[in-house]
Amino acid sequence: MRRLVVLPLQKSLEIAYKSIRARFFRSLITTLTLVLAVSFLAFSLITIDIADSMLACGDLNFCHMLMRCGYDVLPGDICLSASPKQRWIITLSLLVCVVGIINAQLMSVTERFREIGTMKCLGALDRFIVRIFVMEATMQGFAGALMGALLGGAAALLTALIRFGSDIIPVIPWQTILASGGIAILTGVGLSLAGVLYPAIIAARMQPVEAMRVEQ
Repeated sequence: MRRLVVLPLQKSLEIAYKSIRARFFRSLITTLTLVLAVSFLAFSLITIDIADSMLACGDLNFCHMLMRCGYDVLPGDICLSASPKQRWIITLSLLVCVVGIINAQLMSVTERFREIGTMKCLGALDRFIVRIFVMEATMQGFAGALMGALLGGAAALLTALIRFGSDIIPVIPWQTILASGGIAILTGVGLSLAGVLYPAIIAARMQPVEAMRVEQ
């Protein structure tokens, strides 16, 4: 017979939450990896936002401050962009983050062979197994990305105040900073989901008999 067991969304969320709690320390390591990557991304984006706002004011003092801090400011510039080196470092950190998430999720699949096998023996569909892993990744991704965005944003604002002084407070682009923080959070959630897809597919394709046979 075809497996037709379908659990409601609320029950799926409950199972995903309990799974994260049961593997708290492994989940914490995965989340911290995401926090570091997203905080670096948020720091870089918000730092550029603040520099762009200073440059857009047209104040020569701000232009001199930016040049003293190492920014390449040319006559007529109205915005700055990340250097190729900075973009490469950001990309590399995000890739390392995805690899770390994939590794942690693969280990999670290995630890949960019997759990997955039991659910499939009880009739769980393959898409239900995938849903559980995706929900766990979404929870971890949002929590880690939110913390990372807050840490990165706070570090960028503090660094700007130390570098340029309190004179920049009136020109801080709060709306742009919030938008950059949102981009960092979405990127973090996307990285978490990208890292869980392959392990989730492996778990979903697992045969119940083979999963139950594995010794823990």
